[in-house]
Amino acid sequence: MLKPTIGPIIGHVTTNHARIFIRGNSQHNALVFAALRYRTYGTTQWAKPVFVQLSERRDMSDVFALNNLSSDTEYEYQTGWFSPMSPVHTKDSVAELPLQWPRETYRLRTRSTKPVQSRAYIVGSCRYLRMTAGIASLPQLGDRIFASINQLIEGAQPPISATLMTGDQIYVDDLNVIAPDREYKDILAKYRAAFSQPNIQRLMSGTSTYMILDDHEIEDNWPANASKSDSDLYRNAMAAYELYQVSHSPAHELTSTGQINHAKLDHYWYQFSDGDIEWFVTDSRTRRNLSADDRRVLDAEQEQALLKWLINSPARVKFVVTSVMFYPDRKLDGNDAWKSFPEQRLRLLETIRTRRIKNVVFVSGDVHGSLTSRLTHSNDPDFEVHTIVSSPLCNSKLLPYAKASTFILDKPLARTAAGDYLQELTSKVVSEDNFAHVVVDADRIVVNYHDRDGKPLQSITLKLR
Repeated sequence: MLKPTIGPIIGHVTTNHARIFIRGNSQHNALVFAALRYRTYGTTQWAKPVFVQLSERRDMSDVFALNNLSSDTEYEYQTGWFSPMSPVHTKDSVAELPLQWPRETYRLRTRSTKPVQSRAYIVGSCRYLRMTAGIASLPQLGDRIFASINQLIEGAQPPISATLMTGDQIYVDDLNVIAPDREYKDILAKYRAAFSQPNIQRLMSGTSTYMILDDHEIEDNWPANASKSDSDLYRNAMAAYELYQVSHSPAHELTSTGQINHAKLDHYWYQFSDGDIEWFVTDSRTRRNLSADDRRVLDAEQEQALLKWLINSPARVKFVVTSVMFYPDRKLDGNDAWKSFPEQRLRLLETIRTRRIKNVVFVSGDVHGSLTSRLTHSNDPDFEVHTIVSSPLCNSKLLPYAKASTFILDKPLARTAAGDYLQELTSKVVSEDNFAHVVVDADRIVVNYHDRDGKPLQSITLKLR
């Protein structure tokens, strides 16, 4: 059995369920299978292996669904792929073959049900990995920061529950002016290069990773810059995105037999929980309406789902991921972020304020700068919303970093008859490659920013209410 060519990637994990992505390779039209086995860490007995048949249709990748796991339990697992000698094997018959498993073992931990327990997350976005003639140029630069993340995770207390990658995991358009990638095979090659670098591969094999796209998974400032000739680009980009970022996420439902339902994918946005902390990860890119009479970042169905969740969820802390910044506004945003969709943003804010919803935190990336900020209301002392922005994991030398002067901070975010929404920075603006280590305690959220070598840059405390 051979090591995965991509992965394993631990995706969505619950108290009793885990999704693990791997990719093998084609073998000159021969059958190819992938296998995975696991056991409770510290024990000797492996559970019965599970098998999937890999196909070119899914770029020789698939996702294992592990069910009936125990909560708050550490497991170890092994996985790999192989091509049997006989051309008539099925995933059932290969279970009878004697297999030589790869030596590598990986670990995963299921979620805990305990409330008010400290939990921690890694947040980052915008990982630039330049490709030249289909080959990653200086890939160690795009992978360097993940070595620092791995080092932090090894000794982290509380343990890291998950990594949130909030957009621009790849840059389809990295050479957009000279040689834009539009073909499916070229976009797949970018995912393979991005996710096969050693440090990110190590990170994703041991820590649950949740992803959502931003514009560069398709094209800069999508869909505002879309042209009539971009339909093929969009179809190819989304097909690759669904394989490498969506397939292991909660966006896919399970079948009646507990397997990933690849045949049904209603939308890219999703929710997940971690004890009494919940996340709503929005698709703030592919469901936009740019018409003048109903401008929106989120389509009507998604907006209603988000509002329903905000109002009804009993979560102690509610994180809302939006790949583009919810606030503060940039002075020049190219009509791309929430600044250009003020009516929908105000609907969300007014719901949070009038319904007295506490401890809502918006999590974003996109701007190539990191910060925390606070939103209050001039006439409503009970209203408070925070934002955590973490970007970039690896910048291009062609793109500037954000600074404090990038943002509009000297005027209200919005004015209403009931009062003004007032914004202020609660941190310095980080203008270098970085990631965020977010710790949720009983009465506070601590946001620790680290540079690409893991050096602490600043720590901010956000009080919970």
